[in-house]
Amino acid sequence: MSTALSIKDKVTNVRSLIERSRAQIMAALPRHMTAERMIRVCNTAVQKTPQLLDCDPRSLIGAIVQASQLGLEPDGTLGHAYLIPFNNRKTGKVECQFIPGYKGLIELARRSSQISTIYAQAVHANDDWTFAFGLDPKLTHTPTDGDPGPVIAVYAVARLRDGGAQFEWLWKREVDAIRASSRSGNSGPWVTHYEEMAKKTALRRLCKLLPTSPELARAVALDEQAEASVPQQLDVFHVEGDELIESEDSRDDSDLASKVMDKVAAATK
Repeated sequence: MSTALSIKDKVTNVRSLIERSRAQIMAALPRHMTAERMIRVCNTAVQKTPQLLDCDPRSLIGAIVQASQLGLEPDGTLGHAYLIPFNNRKTGKVECQFIPGYKGLIELARRSSQISTIYAQAVHANDDWTFAFGLDPKLTHTPTDGDPGPVIAVYAVARLRDGGAQFEWLWKREVDAIRASSRSGNSGPWVTHYEEMAKKTALRRLCKLLPTSPELARAVALDEQAEASVPQQLDVFHVEGDELIESEDSRDDSDLASKVMDKVAAATK
């Protein structure tokens, strides 16, 4: 008789684990969000991506708690965040990675008291556009009202409350080079939502140049870590009986962004 768990059993186990994490999720969430909704969203995400059922449970809960801390729902529909299975070749385990979406980065940036406007756009072959860097940078873009043609570039723009502005421009070949370096470049959002991922790439670069909150810095760092196929090590809990115990190493995340970027740099050398 096979001892392998059925899909139904796996779903039951994961839902039970998420429910047992209610206290941790509730503690991590900002005031405007509820644990009930986050748990419901995460259960739906698991249903939509059955591979999450095979993820290391600690990494799954870690990713959900991370989403809760940032206040981003990983439903994969609104584009705020995603829960993505990741094959960790070093450990031989399937782990869950938290990936902020394009709209998630926009949401986090808009929470900053120093940024008044931030957005990203795709430039198509038949659009009217011009841009220049240097001492007198400028950017204009007028989308065509006809056939737009293929995407040729993307850019992200931010206007600060002090009146300053900053933009980042990427040609499609630059975006595709970044996609090619990603282990998930031929699957997931890069395939189903290419334009959104391209805009997020420009937005992520722009965010590095802006005055940001710790939450936005953390989201950018985790996104780059996932893009570089570096394990996020979100398994910040371990299970003891019916209890979820927080690991000692996870309690001080004050320098998480710089630690994550160190890992990315080491992995891409």
